[in-house]
Amino acid sequence: MPEAAQQAPAAEQSGAQPGVFNDPYRAYNFKLEIQGVVEGHFTEVIGIGARVQAIKYWEGGTSQQVHVIPGRVEYADIELRYGLTASRELFDWFMTAINGQVERKNVAIIMLDSQGVTEVMRWNLIDAWIREWRGAPLDAAKGQLALESVVLVYTQLQRA
Repeated sequence: MPEAAQQAPAAEQSGAQPGVFNDPYRAYNFKLEIQGVVEGHFTEVIGIGARVQAIKYWEGGTSQQVHVIPGRVEYADIELRYGLTASRELFDWFMTAINGQVERKNVAIIMLDSQGVTEVMRWNLIDAWIREWRGAPLDAAKGQLALESVVLVYTQLQRA
């Protein structure tokens, strides 16, 4: 090989690059922190998301142009499913809202690498509180785990 041939520089590890395949993260390696304390008994996190409403307005005069500008930001409710245990922590947190004294907490959803050890991504939910609790469906014929769920609402989403 000619000595003038050079090796291509290494591609960035943090994003898509032409000709470079990056394995996607595994959806089953995650943990949850509530107020900085890791809560590891969740089986599913559903609904991470946000949306900016589009406000349309028609330009005056003779133009037929419709302009679209950003409006209010809406954050999706997040459902957490977990195996029923003797712990009352989440139910008691929910009861603060029922009693009219909402307790807001910072929650982090943390995605781990394929070995389940190193943090690769984090979503921070600021001022979260539980707006809904659903008890585990009980069915003796199925023989499944008892899974409860709670729905979180929050004021701000950050991705770190």
